[in-house]
Amino acid sequence: MDENLSRGYIQLGKSRAALDFRFTNGFSHLAPPVDKFNGIYLSLVLAGVGFLLPYNSFIIAVDYFQSQYPRTTIIFDMSLVYIVMAFFAVLANNILVETLSLNTRITFGYIISFFTLFFVATCEIWWGLFAPSTSYTINLIAVAVVALGCTVQQSSFYGYTSMLPSRYTQAVMAGESGAGFLVSANRILTKMLLDDQQVNTLIFFGISVIMVAFCFCLHQVVRKTDFVQFYLTLCKESRKITLEPTEDAGLMDPLDQVEGSSKNQYGVLKLQPQSPLDLAASGNGSQQHFSFANPGYDPKATNPVNLGPTYKVEDVVIRMRSNNGSYSRPSSTKAWTAIKHGLIARWEVTKNIWHYMLSIALAYFVTLCLYPGIESEIVSCKFGNWMPVILMAGFNAADLMGKVMASVPYEWSRSQLLIFASLRAIFIPLLVLCATPRGAPFFPGEGYPLLFSLLLGLTNGLVGSVPMIQAPSRISEEHRELTGNIMTLSYNIGLTGGSLVAYILDAMLGPPLAGPCRAPPKFHTPISILSNTTSITTMKTSVATLATVLATSSTTSSFLTTSTPFFSNFTSINSTIAPTY
Repeated sequence: MDENLSRGYIQLGKSRAALDFRFTNGFSHLAPPVDKFNGIYLSLVLAGVGFLLPYNSFIIAVDYFQSQYPRTTIIFDMSLVYIVMAFFAVLANNILVETLSLNTRITFGYIISFFTLFFVATCEIWWGLFAPSTSYTINLIAVAVVALGCTVQQSSFYGYTSMLPSRYTQAVMAGESGAGFLVSANRILTKMLLDDQQVNTLIFFGISVIMVAFCFCLHQVVRKTDFVQFYLTLCKESRKITLEPTEDAGLMDPLDQVEGSSKNQYGVLKLQPQSPLDLAASGNGSQQHFSFANPGYDPKATNPVNLGPTYKVEDVVIRMRSNNGSYSRPSSTKAWTAIKHGLIARWEVTKNIWHYMLSIALAYFVTLCLYPGIESEIVSCKFGNWMPVILMAGFNAADLMGKVMASVPYEWSRSQLLIFASLRAIFIPLLVLCATPRGAPFFPGEGYPLLFSLLLGLTNGLVGSVPMIQAPSRISEEHRELTGNIMTLSYNIGLTGGSLVAYILDAMLGPPLAGPCRAPPKFHTPISILSNTTSITTMKTSVATLATVLATSSTTSSFLTTSTPFFSNFTSINSTIAPTY
């Protein structure tokens, strides 16, 4: 028998079947609304697009920023600024999670993203109001502001979807990859269709601004649907103790006990064998105790003897206030109690999901060591400044595929996730060797970097999604939003560590070369080269034909003897032309 039960105490959340002590959230008899046509799922995919699109807009425009600030670490700096700011934003969101409403935090992120992208597109790219050095700083500040808004928004969305069925968390993560893929496609199209780099970058950022506005409007519609409201209300109600109407109880806060006081019944949940209606019918109304079914409580009332078993409340604290307010707790005590209970709740959640926290931190640590920094340093004399754009597009497409694969119904064990996340570290030396030594990398060409980038993205999508999807299912409903925020904190720890290590890897590559390619990179062979090649080939053919005609002509022996040096001269001319070709 449970030790607590033998003493007449029970921790809320443990089995109570033996005593028929039933708590219900009041929704057990209701069927959840149906997500018709997967509309909620698709809207959450777009939500994931919305909060990572601003960051991707800065990173994917790598060709523009590298041309504006040549031989700088602009992409490394943007990545680090975003990640460090995001780390502190997640900490702030974990504090604000119980202070500001979910919708307030999400709306804040959308507004910040919209106006920051609009400012960069107009003032920095279109009008060019700032000098290069000032512009560099302003872009980093813009990235920091975007990081603040988007990370609070991202962390809130994970808490939001943690209260929905698990497939909707996968939808948001697929949207994150979709953001990278859509932004990459946007950049490729604008760059291909327009040669003017300033104009195509302006249109690129303009499309991003419109997409953020669309995602915001869609969120406002979806959050009011019956489907979303049902699950949000379900999680809110699960935080409360709701007794059946036939049960009666007294519930007080143990922190309000006073030594030697007769009111030291606080912290005790008393079950009465009779319902409040039965007590009222018997005329014993003076002996009623506080309960959810019967909230009337008189602190001066004498407790009846042998009313039933007594239970100590350890997990749930209900703050009580009498009608005249004389039993309200001091504000300092309330604040300390809230902090204490918040820390305890976070520690309990962490003990249950630390495997998932470590897996997702390792996954994003490896990814940020290489993407976008090292990938932007891989040089191609064939593709020129298209190379980083192509590599990032490939990474994002594979990442999206990996996140779709994460929705396959397969139960990953905790050890499998940790091993898989650790093995991804092999990509660090492989991609570094595609960029070093400068000018003659160990893995030359474009094939190896593209292959490694695709594999990096595919595994990132898979091992970066599964822990986030599975972790909330290991936690009770009332702590699922908190679980989403804690997992986002782990995710950002991995991002921060990876961004810092990326600087070390960049230092190992050495300074970038001024002219890594002997000739300007082109997708096609210039007409002038084709003309020169054709002329040389025609000359060689003419000389060879003339030599053959002279050799086979029926002439005198003396003429042939005289002509031998003549042919030698043609041979020497031919050999002189050949190396030029």
